[in-house]
Amino acid sequence: METTTESVLGHWESFYVIVGSSAAALTGLMFVVITLIADSKMPRSLKQINAFATPTVVHFTAVLTISAVLSAPWSHVRTAAMVLGLSALGGIAYMVIVLRRLLQETQYAKVLEDWVWHVVLPTLAYGGLFAAHMGLRHEQDWALYAIGAVAVLLLFVGIHNAWDTVTYAVVTSRGDSPPRE
Repeated sequence: METTTESVLGHWESFYVIVGSSAAALTGLMFVVITLIADSKMPRSLKQINAFATPTVVHFTAVLTISAVLSAPWSHVRTAAMVLGLSALGGIAYMVIVLRRLLQETQYAKVLEDWVWHVVLPTLAYGGLFAAHMGLRHEQDWALYAIGAVAVLLLFVGIHNAWDTVTYAVVTSRGDSPPRE
């Protein structure tokens, strides 16, 4: 590789400022959504919030973490790679918790789309982040693109899941009955 990964990271600064800022703003909006849901008369449970809303905030926070790690002035890229690797392992472990919570939630009948957006895509993203951290440790250029793709994927997953939460809350609060198992 002609240029070091450290010098290439500077070229990604704008990307991570945009992605990280978006994740931070969307995290704040999720707090607003949860507050509005709390004030509504719709039936809800802590199990539903833990299964559907909390992971959305975690995914936005993961994007913010990725952005912060790759924007920090590291003396060695390997240190940043290790932080990303630990974050990826944490994300994978959290997805096991999310899967367990979704399996325990019985008030809402989950459909294929729920499994794809709430379990499959985030798990693939955290797995991809772990693979990319290995490439970054060995200063492979592809790793930077993979990490960027993971950040965008997690951002899109969060946006989709937040939208699902809001639309479900709106439909349910208007008196339409939610799907039951």
